[in-house]
Amino acid sequence: MDQIVVRGGGELNGRIPIAGAKNAALTLMPATLLSDEPLTLTNAPRLSDIRTMATLLGSLGSEVASMADGRVLALSSHGLRSHRADYDIVRKMRASILVLGPLLARDGQAEVSLPGGCAIGARPVDLHLRALEAMGAELDLRDGYVHAKAPGGLKGGRVSFPFVSVGATENALMAATLAKGTTVIANAAREPEIVDLARCLRAMGAQIDGEGTGTITVQGVDRLGGATHRVVADRIELGTYMLAPAIAGGEVVLEGGALELVSAFVEKLAGAGIDVEEVEGGLKVTRADRARAVDVTTEPFPGFPTDLQAQMMAMLCTAEGVSVLEERIFENRFMHAPELARMGAGIDVRGGTATVTGVDRLKGASVMATDLRASVSLILAGLAAEGETRVRRVYHLDRGYEAVEEKLRAVGADIERAPEDA
Repeated sequence: MDQIVVRGGGELNGRIPIAGAKNAALTLMPATLLSDEPLTLTNAPRLSDIRTMATLLGSLGSEVASMADGRVLALSSHGLRSHRADYDIVRKMRASILVLGPLLARDGQAEVSLPGGCAIGARPVDLHLRALEAMGAELDLRDGYVHAKAPGGLKGGRVSFPFVSVGATENALMAATLAKGTTVIANAAREPEIVDLARCLRAMGAQIDGEGTGTITVQGVDRLGGATHRVVADRIELGTYMLAPAIAGGEVVLEGGALELVSAFVEKLAGAGIDVEEVEGGLKVTRADRARAVDVTTEPFPGFPTDLQAQMMAMLCTAEGVSVLEERIFENRFMHAPELARMGAGIDVRGGTATVTGVDRLKGASVMATDLRASVSLILAGLAAEGETRVRRVYHLDRGYEAVEEKLRAVGADIERAPEDA
């Protein structure tokens, strides 16, 4: 098993290219199940989660080919041979539940294992199931699987979520494209990944209105065709690497970045004294002086992303003053706090709120990653730490960030991947 070794203290300067969005690609890939014609995705990220989804789709009979050094995915589901998504694959990644809606919409049947993924709270799938039931699906949960049927096909209906769920919105949106009649999805998620999915589905022939708002209307069609679609830039990778110079100091241009993807995040950076400027082809981030404390509350898009909370906490550990971070999306998502404390951070966690008292300098230490975003938050903290930081259990990291050590090394970080000590 690998570890990431970081020796902090230096400023960062240069350019970092931003990959296609993992969360968008993992939603776009199951869209192939809605058609028997080819779907081609460009600007795809090269991540272990993408390979896991490709394996899952392959187990159903889809063909997935990776081209252009993994940046292009060619998918075809003209010959499905199975409607069962097995536990051995699904347990590795929660996004696997996104095959449920497309399978049910296309063939009126699906068996999908309840998923796994990062240990950051319960994250139930009941909203996915309620959405499909609103479209006439018959569901039975037994033996750890969702057994779903729609003998006469799905029918348009009103899907009203009690709270915003990105994954449930995505499943409902895909299923509704082939449902008979009109489906209205109320309290829908507004994330850029939802907008990206809608654009791809529309290119395949779907009739969708309202993506990016709280209400999405879908008029079902008889069939969908093929399409070629470019995956939107990864706003979480973008925000993560924006924090690198914010933590270490310096000036870095994030190639492919756009303000509309991270507007609430940028507002908080500005409050902390970090300069963000639109430049040709991306965003430039500069930190000249010590960052200032700022309060953060995670919210559904367009609010502050929960997937940037851990990274933001790492920056605030050395900011001047006291910051309060409130996590409103997932329970149990402060598991990185004790590891940051091992590096000298002043963090007090009470339920869903963490109070961070900035210190002048963090100290390098051996720390353990607990989930995907915690992994990279500890690497970022290492950039600002005195001495050497060793981040262990980085298999989480490879699920969501490609070549993180190469990208950071290119802007001046002293970072390497190495085998864990025996």
